[in-house]
Amino acid sequence: MPLRSDWSEDLCPIRRSLDVLGDPWVLVIVRDVLQGRGKFDALRASLGISEAVLARRLRSMVDAGLLERVDYSDGGRTRQGYAATRAAAELLPILQQLAIWGERHTELPAGGDHMALIHETCGSETTQGETCSACGELLVPEAMTWVKPWKGARDGLVAAGVLTMPSDR
Repeated sequence: MPLRSDWSEDLCPIRRSLDVLGDPWVLVIVRDVLQGRGKFDALRASLGISEAVLARRLRSMVDAGLLERVDYSDGGRTRQGYAATRAAAELLPILQQLAIWGERHTELPAGGDHMALIHETCGSETTQGETCSACGELLVPEAMTWVKPWKGARDGLVAAGVLTMPSDR
């Protein structure tokens, strides 16, 4: 007996979406890939996930059309990393809205601080996930920076199809 239902053929679009996105690892992997961490070792280090679990999740995300394999050179050796597809990039409003919801409705742990979603096109912090609350423009990954003070990080996001590490920029 499977651990969860197969909703891939369900008429309800919410169930079909959850069939692809319902595993919590999926959204945090998409988050990291959009932040430019599409190399296997970078994902494993960032997520604290076992190699076997990560490999299974990545394979299923490629099969689902969320990620694509991208070749890159590593010391003269060609390796494969992962880049977001357009389908994954279109999860940006959901990821940002989850961050906004979490800030509003969950208790901030000790030592935490506000995560700012900066729309680089206008330079303002947005309080909405899909369109900029300051200028009204549709938000796309390559125009966004997530400021995470608890990590001392400003993560600029990358467009669909791009494999880069923050140190590569």
